[in-house]
Amino acid sequence: MPSSITGGKNRTLEKAEQRAFRLLSVRGRSIKELRTRLKEKGFEEPVVEEVIARLIELKYLDDESFASQWARNLAVNRLYGNRRIEVSLSEKGIDRKLILQSIDEVREEISEKQAINRLIEKKVKGKKVIELNEKEKRRLAQNLMGRGFPAGLIFEVLGKSGGGFTNDRK
Repeated sequence: MPSSITGGKNRTLEKAEQRAFRLLSVRGRSIKELRTRLKEKGFEEPVVEEVIARLIELKYLDDESFASQWARNLAVNRLYGNRRIEVSLSEKGIDRKLILQSIDEVREEISEKQAINRLIEKKVKGKKVIELNEKEKRRLAQNLMGRGFPAGLIFEVLGKSGGGFTNDRK
């Protein structure tokens, strides 16, 4: 573990730094997330900001890298749509411009359409979409919308032009 920021002068600063390293060892975090977690643990603003500044300087904390990795995880591993990725990154305090850049990068690897097709393959277990009844297709479409995919793309992939998937409960 890196040496303390102050060389042992301030015990509170050392504790905040140790907590930050523990949090970052579990998974990458955005600056906002780490700031929030340290404040929740009772560290005061000046201490938190000093630790954050030092971690940025040491490149342990980098929102651009975090956003890229997080977007990739959600898009490739969890097969989420752009809207769901955008909401997740926004909640973590990532700037909108950086969010859109991260989504664009990950969509070069796997498009939303490819992700929808992979999810459909998993969900229908050997059946063809054409063999699904309307109830199964509606359930599948709702699941895909919940994952952040646009309705138009879902209907296109399921072979519909938008009709037949309306929620009758209004």
